[in-house]
Parts: sequence; structure tokens; C-alpha cells
Amino acid sequence: MSDNRQKTMVTDLTEGSVPKLLLKFATPLFISNALQAIYNIVDMVVVGQVIGGTGMSAVATGGNILGILNFVVMGFSSAGQIIIARDVGKKNMDGVRKTIGTMFSLLLSLSVVISIICFFLRDSLLHWVNTPDEAYAYTMDYTLICMAGLIFIYGYNIVSAIMRGMGDSKRPFMFVAIASVMNIILDILFVAVLKFEVRGAAMATVIGQAFSFLYALFYLYRNKESFGFDFKKESFIPDVPTIKNLSALGIPMALQSAAISISMTVVAAWVNSFGVIASACAGILNKLNMMVGILSNSLSTAAGSMVGQNLGAKKYHRIPRILFYAFISAFILDSVYVVALVTNPSIIFELFTSDMEIVTHAGIIIMPSIIGAYGAATRTFAFAIINGSGNSKLNLAVAIIDGIIGRIGIAYLLGWAMGLGPQGFWMGDAIAGFVPLLIGGTFYLSGRWKKV
Repeated sequence: MSDNRQKTMVTDLTEGSVPKLLLKFATPLFISNALQAIYNIVDMVVVGQVIGGTGMSAVATGGNILGILNFVVMGFSSAGQIIIARDVGKKNMDGVRKTIGTMFSLLLSLSVVISIICFFLRDSLLHWVNTPDEAYAYTMDYTLICMAGLIFIYGYNIVSAIMRGMGDSKRPFMFVAIASVMNIILDILFVAVLKFEVRGAAMATVIGQAFSFLYALFYLYRNKESFGFDFKKESFIPDVPTIKNLSALGIPMALQSAAISISMTVVAAWVNSFGVIASACAGILNKLNMMVGILSNSLSTAAGSMVGQNLGAKKYHRIPRILFYAFISAFILDSVYVVALVTNPSIIFELFTSDMEIVTHAGIIIMPSIIGAYGAATRTFAFAIINGSGNSKLNLAVAIIDGIIGRIGIAYLLGWAMGLGPQGFWMGDAIAGFVPLLIGGTFYLSGRWKKV
């Protein structure tokens, strides 16, 4: 392997200006995540304009179910990214190779198993989330097609985690940009032109993800020498010590992702019991929160990789600056979003649907969305230090306190006990978003992150 080629895949995040590195790494990551979110939003926009509230409810409910199915890859790919980042900081490329092979074999196998299990439990899943009767058939169509494409969603997340761990966020942007354009075109073709209804939106999403994964995989194969993975069969044999390392960090991170997804689904089920209008408003709120969340996630992912590499290189003095610039960037950009939402709410809501009954009722999601935006900004700081340090116990604490006790508990208190209904559920979910800051902030102030 030539050093020059290796440098094309591995970026050193332990040297140079912290804000410039963070901006350089986070910008393509944000754009790629934004594009990925946009083609999920396009599903709802096209379906909402063509089919109406029942279609929006189906996409929103199906999306919540899909979020639960993704918890394994979200946790383990994030864990793999941090492990790779630390090994890059230590110049341990053999460890990087073992992590890559183990991630592919383990997670792609799990995606197939999860798809099969969920296919047989499909009716139970839809009943569990209180799918409105009017939207039941649409929701089933959307969910089944997304289940079939789960392996592509898992595969894309694996490839993206590998590249981000090496300090490369530009190529994931390139892959998802192509997939996003495909998805938008196919959404319009399948739903608006060919009248495939909600099935068309799900097909467009799966085809876009499949192309993104296969193209990314082909790119990695063509450039295999530049990051030390040869793609031979024996390289995909899971390495037992690597599985242990991945599991030690990945299981708590997966539980954290699962807990948050499950809590959001529980809240969505409570909202669905109030009918299609409430369910459709929840769909709009979820998509708005998704856009805000990708900003926070992009910055915390970039900062987490920087923290991981700098901890691996024992450059502790750079950590506070990484965390500061990540948080302040998220806070400023989230404030721009809040201003736009407060000054032009109807314009934003009408992007999703022309149903004025839904647009009129959607005003109740404004305050939960504002609170959620600033909660997301604080999570940028918290997850950068927690995930970057690879602290599995804290991830488990976040999963339990934030995902279960916080979100479900506060949402129940405000929504049911205090009788605020859907708005109470959404407010509770938004308030709970500040919990990771308490955990991550305490961990940072303790200085224990220097001992990983």
C-alpha cells in the first residue's frame, strides 16, 4: 500500500485549526444527511399533496416503525466509527481492517434476520402503534416495502461509518446526493404519475437507498488499497475480539437508539389515538425535527470523530475547543430555524399538504418544535464527548433516562395526566431532549474522558 493512496482515504483530525477541521468535516456530512432527510420528507410532501391526510399518516407511522428497525445499525455503525477513529489516531490500520470486516458480516446478517422476523410480526407492529383504520392499508404497504429494503439501509450506514471514522465525510455526501435525486424523481413518477399511491413512495426510498449502498460499496472495492481492506472472503470472517469491542460500545448505543425510537413510537401511538388529523400533524413535526436533528447529528458525529482521534493521539487540550465550536455552531443554526418557523409557520406547513384543516391544526406543533430545536443543540455537545470517548455505560444511561424515563414519562405526565393531549405528548418529548446534556456535561466536568 502506498502512503499517498492511504492519505486519500484517511484524514488526520489531530492537527490544524479546530473550527476549520470541524467545518470541513461537518459540512458535507450535514449536506448528505440533509439530502437523506429531504428524500424522506419528499415522500410525505408528494403523498400529502396527491393522497392527503391518510397517506401522510401512513408515511409518518411507517417511518416510526422503520426507525425502530434501524436501531441496531445506528448503534453498531456509530460504535464502529468511533473505534475506527481511535485506531486511526493510534495508526493501528490492522485494527481498522478487522473492524470493517466484522461490521459488514455482522450487521448485514442482522438486517436479514430482523426483516424476516418483522415480516411475520407486521400486523402486531401496526396494531401496537395504533395505526388509524383509515390509513391501515397504506401503512402496511409502506412498511412491508421498507422492510424488504432494510439490508440496503444497513449497508449504507456501515459504509458511511467506515468513511467518517477515517475522517472522510465528502464521499458519503456524493453517494447520498445521487440517491436523493433518484428518490425525488421516482417519488414524483411512482406517486403522482403512475399512481402507485403510498407503495410508490416506499419503492422510491428503497431504490434510492439500494443504489446509494451498492455504488458506495463499488467505490470502496475500487479503492480498497487506500484504506487497507482487501475484500477477500476471509477478511469478512468476524474477529472475536473485535466483536467484543463492537458489542461493548455498540449494544449500549443501539439500546440508546432503540429506546429513543421506541419512546417516539409510543408517543406516536398515543397521538394516533386522537385520529388522522393529529397523526398527520405529528408527521409534519417529525419531519421538521428530523431536519433539526440532522444538523445536531452532523455536528456531533463530526465532533465525535475528532474527539475519538484526538483521544487516541492523547491530545486532550484540543477536546474542549472541539466541543465548544460544535455546540455554538448548532445553537446559531438552530436559532435561524426557529426564526423561520415563528415568522412563516403556514408557509412551512403548506409545503407538506394543501389540506387546510391540517395546516390550521398544525399550529400546536410550533412550541414543541422550538424546544426540540434547542434541545438538539445541547445534544451536539453531549453526544460528541460521550460517543467520542466510547463510554458505553453513559450511552446506556442516556438510553434509559432519556429514551424511557424522560420521553415516555414526561409525555405521559403532560399529555394524559395533565390532559394536554397531543401537544402535551410533543412537549414532553421535546423537554426530555435536554437529558443527555445533564449526563454528558457531568461526564465532561469530571475529566474521566481523559482516561479512556
